[in-house]
Amino acid sequence: MQNLSFGIIALGANLPSGAGDPVQALREALAILHDPPGISMVSASRIWRTPAFPAGSGPDYANAAAVIRTGLAAPALLARLHGIEAAFGRDRGTGRWSARVLDLDLIALDDLILPDRDTLRRWIALPPDRQRREAPDRLILPHPRLQDRGFVLVPLAEIAPGWRHPLTGKPVSRMLAELGPGGLSGMSPLAPGSGLT
Repeated sequence: MQNLSFGIIALGANLPSGAGDPVQALREALAILHDPPGISMVSASRIWRTPAFPAGSGPDYANAAAVIRTGLAAPALLARLHGIEAAFGRDRGTGRWSARVLDLDLIALDDLILPDRDTLRRWIALPPDRQRREAPDRLILPHPRLQDRGFVLVPLAEIAPGWRHPLTGKPVSRMLAELGPGGLSGMSPLAPGSGLT
């Protein structure tokens, strides 16, 4: 019998695609995530409006989070997510933090830390001025920027409020509180989630 892991996916879009506007793209992506072999949806958050980051860099985003169950290893799951992005027309060569038709980030997979605790600590501590210029050359889990991003933490708090960061031990609620109101500025709910539980 195959062992299944719980994964956390962050979804975002701020450009129209063949699926329609960003909200429609997220709804379709959530439906697709429920379909492929090896992935099943557990729950999905509401869809939130979030100002583009950095400020003024593009249209507002639609963001959501989902909890999945999967038998896929982390690299295979990430490849599956990148394949879904490509099907929506995502061009990964447009640069970091650029506008996009769909962004699917693997935030966490069970309590897995990749590639190791020291590497994760270094990426978490990366100064903001270097974050825009530098990107890891390998999969880092949990996502090293998750504790800095209201657009990940707010939807995640709806569907997995008790999840704890495997390195810091902090629950989602504490990471959200530490972000402060400035990190949530401009966010508002746009649409209900998938209704999956």
